[in-house]
Amino acid sequence: MPDATYGYVRSLTSQDLRQVGLPMLMMNAFHLMQKPGSTIIQSLGGLHKMSDWTGPIMTDSGGFQAYSLIRQNPKFGSLTTKGILFRPENSDRKLNLTPEKSIQLQFGYGSDILICLDDCTHINASYEEQKLSVERTIAWAKIAKQTYLQQMDSRKIAESDRPLIFGVIQGGAETDLRIQCAEALLEIGFDGFGFGGWPLDDESNLITDILELVRSLVPGEFPIHALGIGHPESIVTACKIGYEMFDSALPTRDARHGRLYRKDGIKLTPDTPPGWLKFTYINTENFIRDPNPIEVGCDCPCCQDYSLGYLYHLFKMRDPSYFRLATMHNLRFMTRVIDDLKESHA
Repeated sequence: MPDATYGYVRSLTSQDLRQVGLPMLMMNAFHLMQKPGSTIIQSLGGLHKMSDWTGPIMTDSGGFQAYSLIRQNPKFGSLTTKGILFRPENSDRKLNLTPEKSIQLQFGYGSDILICLDDCTHINASYEEQKLSVERTIAWAKIAKQTYLQQMDSRKIAESDRPLIFGVIQGGAETDLRIQCAEALLEIGFDGFGFGGWPLDDESNLITDILELVRSLVPGEFPIHALGIGHPESIVTACKIGYEMFDSALPTRDARHGRLYRKDGIKLTPDTPPGWLKFTYINTENFIRDPNPIEVGCDCPCCQDYSLGYLYHLFKMRDPSYFRLATMHNLRFMTRVIDDLKESHA
């Protein structure tokens, strides 16, 4: 899932997203409640109608924003037992995001998969900080599930039509805390689970041992989502461990900044060793007269119709069509990676 944070993937239409084979999008309840705002989303018919997206939509709760904003800079807010208080930059407003409000917002937006509000931490946070995070995450998950059931009842939603709800397993690198969190969330009862917390160490390596631990704690009948994991090689590694769902802004951001992905005909499996991923940096003068596509054999609209030389020209001119074509290529690359991995499991 690409991150369609504010209800869109930058530079692409819903038709573009369908054309590159995306089955699902990840949107963000915390950001959407600010822009365009909940009343506007509802007046436009909910997220599906507003964005013309007919596939499933998963909405993140806002828990990661507590990590990326508040834990990095306390002036942007604070965390309490009741929820998260945000103080947006250059604004006198205060935004209070509670576990109840997060679920209510996601129901109101028409999301297909809701995520409980959680307290996200870095892998290197202290044991005391991780313990507090787990305690909050469990307490918030109980409230979220209760609110979910109340919403189901008040909206008179049939069991066959209900959105799914996922809990998020926190605990950093602490085995006992990951076990505590997973066992508590399983007891509360969710349709699926997410791997919570920053998934990389200080050297930007995937924390595979913790990913393996969390996967082992969740029974195989439950889907498990590797939140925020989107580097292509990391996806192959996480797939081998047993993760089935992924979301990230990385492929689209890389495309806009001129880093384009290739696998040069390699058919991927979970056992494919690292090193298969290749990059084309379009801001390279060598491409100025290159008549070839980004990747021979890629069926994306960019590779089918346009040369590297033309893309280089568009990139240098900062023309919006570059962002569209490059983003479509990287997203089609990602769906081809997933298709390969699915086929290897068939």
